[in-house]
Amino acid sequence: MNKLVPATLKQHNLRHTEAREEVLDLFYNKSFALSHGGLESELQERFDRVTIYRTLKTFLDKGIIHKVLDDEGTVKYAMCKDACQSEDHTHHHDHVHFKCLSCGQTTCLDHVKIPSLALPEGYKRQEINLLVQGTCPDCKS
Repeated sequence: MNKLVPATLKQHNLRHTEAREEVLDLFYNKSFALSHGGLESELQERFDRVTIYRTLKTFLDKGIIHKVLDDEGTVKYAMCKDACQSEDHTHHHDHVHFKCLSCGQTTCLDHVKIPSLALPEGYKRQEINLLVQGTCPDCKS
């Protein structure tokens, strides 16, 4: 198990359960976003789908992970990193996500910021998603 798992759970005041530890360990050991179904496959029936769903919801609520939407409408989840924290310590995900059309993996491009958008009067931004599609370095064509 990644040594950051217990520290992360403690930092976010979460109980150490086997499901939380194993799900979080998967996020630390993958460099790409994971879907609920992908987590189920990785955990091979050790935990039921509801336990995995609740674990993901808890991690979302605590700001440990964030949602990544892909072009097919599939929700994936990625670890929050330092780039998700602004200088005023608020949590945001205003970075670009990249989906490889060859391997299908979606990764956070943490240091590529989404350009600011001037919305018309009366509109209030809650979330911005920007997905770039192409070929990742591992799948060079």
